[in-house]
Amino acid sequence: MTSAAAPAAAHGQATHQLAKRIVLTNPDSGRSVPASTGDDIEVRLTHYSERGLNYSWGVPKPSDPAVLRRTSGGSTPAGDATVTFHGEKPGTVTLSAPRRCRPDPGKICPLVVSPWRVTVTVK
Repeated sequence: MTSAAAPAAAHGQATHQLAKRIVLTNPDSGRSVPASTGDDIEVRLTHYSERGLNYSWGVPKPSDPAVLRRTSGGSTPAGDATVTFHGEKPGTVTLSAPRRCRPDPGKICPLVVSPWRVTVTVK
């Protein structure tokens, strides 16, 4: 996560923070992330396999699209999902994406499959 501030002009003009891009991936599930209005939040979820179970992702969605507006994205046939959101106004939002399991022959998926979830607080 990176951020940069524009230099303050002489004689009392305010410093303006430049918008930043926050990139979230599979291991970020469970995190709380601070953001500012104007920031872009990019979610890149990658499908994976583990012990004969194949996990794919649905498209991440915000709990409040008025706070984080989707600007682009979608999913691939392989099960990857990439979405970009834009911080529109202050608020706290949960971004979540469903995780799906497809078993190899002879394997059984668990009955409970946890979604990917991140809390974003826009100030």
